[in-house]
Amino acid sequence: MGKGQDLWKRAKTVIPGGNMLLSKRPEMFLPDQWPAYYSKAKGCRVWDLDGRELIDMTIMGVGANSLGYGDSAVDAAVVETVTNGNMSTLNAPEEVALAERLIELHPWADMARFARTGGEVCAVAVRIARAASGRDGVAICGYHGWHDWYLASNLGDDDSLAGHLLPGLNPEGVPRSLRGSVLPFGFNDIAALQALIDTGKVGAIMMEVSRNHDPSPTFLRKVRELASASGIVLIFDECTSGFRQSFGGLHKLYGVEPDMAVFGKALGNGYAVTAVIGRRSVMEAAQNSFISSTFWTERIGSAAALVTLDVMEQTQSWDVITSIGRNITARWLALAQRHGLSITTSGLPALTGFAFSGPNAAAYKTLITQEMLAKGYLAATSVYTCTAHTPDVVDRYFEALDPVFALIAECEGGRDVLSLLNGPVCHAGFKRLN
Repeated sequence: MGKGQDLWKRAKTVIPGGNMLLSKRPEMFLPDQWPAYYSKAKGCRVWDLDGRELIDMTIMGVGANSLGYGDSAVDAAVVETVTNGNMSTLNAPEEVALAERLIELHPWADMARFARTGGEVCAVAVRIARAASGRDGVAICGYHGWHDWYLASNLGDDDSLAGHLLPGLNPEGVPRSLRGSVLPFGFNDIAALQALIDTGKVGAIMMEVSRNHDPSPTFLRKVRELASASGIVLIFDECTSGFRQSFGGLHKLYGVEPDMAVFGKALGNGYAVTAVIGRRSVMEAAQNSFISSTFWTERIGSAAALVTLDVMEQTQSWDVITSIGRNITARWLALAQRHGLSITTSGLPALTGFAFSGPNAAAYKTLITQEMLAKGYLAATSVYTCTAHTPDVVDRYFEALDPVFALIAECEGGRDVLSLLNGPVCHAGFKRLN
C-alpha cells in the first residue's frame, strides 16, 4: 500500500473525512491504492512518500498551478517575502500593487479586496452585494464554495445543487432560517432566472461564466440586461475560470462586464490568495458591513500573485494551456474512436475532461487510474493543464493510455471490469469516510 496509504488510514482517525478538501480524497481516485501524500512537486511531477516520481496528468493542485509546481520566479518572490517578514503590524504594500494590477486588467472595476480561499472570497462578494442592493436573495448558477449562504440552497431540497455542485450534499449545520435565501437557476436558462427575479427578492446574481460548456450566444448579455434593469448586483465567479483562457477573467472573451468578479486558484500559482474586484458604487458597501480577517493581510499571497501575473504575461500562459487542453481533448476523442469507445468531453479547454456512459463508467475511471498509476502517472478522466505539460509529456501520456483504452474496449465486449480492479471503485460524490 505504501507510506501514503498508511498515513491516510491514520489521518481518517484524527481528521474528519481525512483531509480538508473533498477533491483530494484518495477515494475520489483509487481507494486503498492512491499515494495520497507528496514529498516534493516540481513542474508537472510529484514525488510520493516512498520517493516514487509520478507525472501529474490529472488536477494539478486542483487547478491552482497553471504555471506548474514550484515556478522558480514565483517561489523566489515568496522566499524573499519570508526572509523580509510575512506578517507585521503594518500593512503589506504588495496588496495595493495587486489591487491596481487587477483593476488595470479589468477597466470596468474600480476597487479590490483580498482573501485567501475561494469559498471565503465568494462569501465576501455576496456580503458586499447584499449590502449594496439592500436585498437578501441570491440567484446562483455554478459552484461557489462551502459557506452557509451557498449550501442554504439545499435546505428543504437536498437536490437543489445536484447540477451545480455534487449530489447528496447534506446541509446539516446550515441554519434553517436561511431556507429560500439562495435560489439556483440552470446554465443557459434565462427563463428560470427571470422567474427568480420576478419574485422581487433577488439582490445578487452569483454565477460562473462557464464551467462544463460554453454559454449560449446571448445568455450572458441577457443576464447582464436583467440585472441592470432590476438593480441587481451581477457577480461572475471566476475562481476556477480566471486566467485560463484570457489574461484576466473569462468574461473578457464574451464582452460582458459584471459588477463584481472573484478570482482564485491560478492567481497565486499554488500560494493562497483570492480577490474580489468591482465597481466603486458596489464595493464601497463593504464599509457598511464587518468584513475583516488577520490572515487576509499576510504578505506571501499578494507577493506570489504579482509575480504569477508577470510570468503569465511573459509566457502568455493562458494561450499555452488552452492549446494543450484542446490537443488533449482531440486526442482523447481520436483514441476512443480507434478503440470503438464512446466518450463525451466537457470543461474549459485548460480544465478538460472526458466521461464514459453506462453503468461501468465509474469502474472504467478507476481502471484508468489504477493502470496509469502503475506506469508512473497520476491520471483519471480530467487533465488540468499547465505550462509544464510539454508535447513530449503529452505524447508519453497517450502512449501509456492507449492500452488502457484497449482494455476498456475488451470490457465493453464482455470482459468483467471488476475482475481487473485491485480494490473498490472510486467515489463519484460526497461520502462519509469516518
